[in-house]
Amino acid sequence: MTTVGKNIEIAAAILSDNELVAIPTETVYGLAGNALSEAAVVKIYSAKDRPSFNPLIIHVPTVEAIKDYAELDSISQQLADAFMPGPFTLLLPKKSIIPDLVTAGSSKVAVRIPRHPLALRLLHKLNFPLAAPSANPFGYVSPTNARHVLDGLNNRVDYILDGGPCEVGVESTIAEVEDGKIILHRLGAVTAEEMEAVTGLKVVRKTQETKVDTPGQLKSHYATKTPLYLGDIPMLLKEYAHKHVATISFCKSYEGLVSGHQYILSPKCDVNEAAQHLFSVMRSIDEYSFDLIIAERFPDKGLGRAINDRLERAQALHK
Repeated sequence: MTTVGKNIEIAAAILSDNELVAIPTETVYGLAGNALSEAAVVKIYSAKDRPSFNPLIIHVPTVEAIKDYAELDSISQQLADAFMPGPFTLLLPKKSIIPDLVTAGSSKVAVRIPRHPLALRLLHKLNFPLAAPSANPFGYVSPTNARHVLDGLNNRVDYILDGGPCEVGVESTIAEVEDGKIILHRLGAVTAEEMEAVTGLKVVRKTQETKVDTPGQLKSHYATKTPLYLGDIPMLLKEYAHKHVATISFCKSYEGLVSGHQYILSPKCDVNEAAQHLFSVMRSIDEYSFDLIIAERFPDKGLGRAINDRLERAQALHK
């Protein structure tokens, strides 16, 4: 039976026994295990029903600790100093201490330092890094509070460290320094413009490829059980007028829909607030018997880009 609590000592003891703990971060809750233990990593894949070809992010307490597990070049060091702890992950050449199972056979490992105080306190107590993908069944909407984790992984994880609702609400930016430029593997709260300002290097968006080197890059990901379509809400409402529909919008309400069928992520048009509510709203809609979800595109900047990315991946399963 899964237990929920706030006890760092209990969480550390469970993790030291190569068992699993769900941990809070500022982005989403992670399903954590000892990243140096293949036995613990296998349990993560098993609990999530996650394909073993999809790599995991490791979590460490300090920038200095990154050097124990990966090669940190000078530009990556600049990025780490600027954006860690925070919603930012670096893809780096891994050291042999990291099992190939963590990286799905890749020579690179994704590393980050979470900003959540409970997660940081826990990491400082451990003498190993934590591998921690999002704490939900593979492919489903990521969890942003302890209840979400319990709903999806009850009896698959020993302990949920309850740190309250997540501050950011979408997964971290993933970036890699390569050949004098920065490759943006996954959109998140840290933007291309911010990375360019820190390093003076151009940021290039990674194109989709068959081999998955970083987490969260499968075409169909973050999917709701209810079919989701992304586009112009009024047009799609006409097309699906015969359906029982829920809408997800930034800050606008639409005529002709019952208020209970409209999910507005930020009435004050704050993209940060919208990101915090995105996954929670997607999960809430799934609890009702809607035929489909219609979502609009968000402003194409900052976290708006990250929200659009998650919605595009959510609809890919239903295309």
